[in-house]
Amino acid sequence: MAAEAALTAAGISATTHSRSAQRDLIELGVGYALILATVWTANPTQRSLYWLAVLWILATTWASHEGWTALGLTKTGLLRSLWIVGAALLAAYLAVATASRMHTLHRLHGPTPILSHAWGYLVWAVMQQFLMQSYFLIRLLRLLPGKALPAIAAAGMFSLAHLPNPVLTPITLVWGIAACLLFLRYRNIYTLGLAHGILGLCVAVTVPNSLHHHMRVGLGYLRYQPRDSEHRDRLLGHHRSQRDHSVSTEAWVTAEAPIRRC
Repeated sequence: MAAEAALTAAGISATTHSRSAQRDLIELGVGYALILATVWTANPTQRSLYWLAVLWILATTWASHEGWTALGLTKTGLLRSLWIVGAALLAAYLAVATASRMHTLHRLHGPTPILSHAWGYLVWAVMQQFLMQSYFLIRLLRLLPGKALPAIAAAGMFSLAHLPNPVLTPITLVWGIAACLLFLRYRNIYTLGLAHGILGLCVAVTVPNSLHHHMRVGLGYLRYQPRDSEHRDRLLGHHRSQRDHSVSTEAWVTAEAPIRRC
């Protein structure tokens, strides 16, 4: 009887695991497909796909019952991980100083005050970290062995969503791997989001727009057309008056037009 009970329990456990794995695969596949579709589709279809992606991710996250701590949405690890923000600030300072000497440092576009730009982008950066760690990484941890492989897989998905941008694609791969490993250690997306925001703003103002096309990805990158003033500045070797600047990856799950931050 004991042996039969053990076999029955094992069978139930295997069935539950199988269903859970199947559910994780479906949630990952559909969510990522919607994100890529948003990146590679023009408006007005893009806006519809964006909201569909948002609804899918929110609904499946709520239904998964992961818990706030598991999602990295509590104060757990906050103080212990603040050094990540300090490291990002140091890296940004060095990059800005270098760009200033190389005359590639430029302002963000538009009349919006820089504090408003920064605040809006920081919120978007936290949202991106939620996607990568709280949504994709958590599911990949159940599907793949160990911790390193799920971290690399989540970072790879994050990076591929930034194609064909030659600046953001490699940067997001490196940052993605580091961020996933740090998340597994501290379980906090707030410090990761703040560090992401600092580094993203740094790239936005230090790297010439001719290389990253106003930080666009997907179809937006391919369709990018520099303004006349930008073209003139580039011919003169200057990059100080760039316009229409859209900071960071506007298309992980976001349609470009409705949520332009900078």
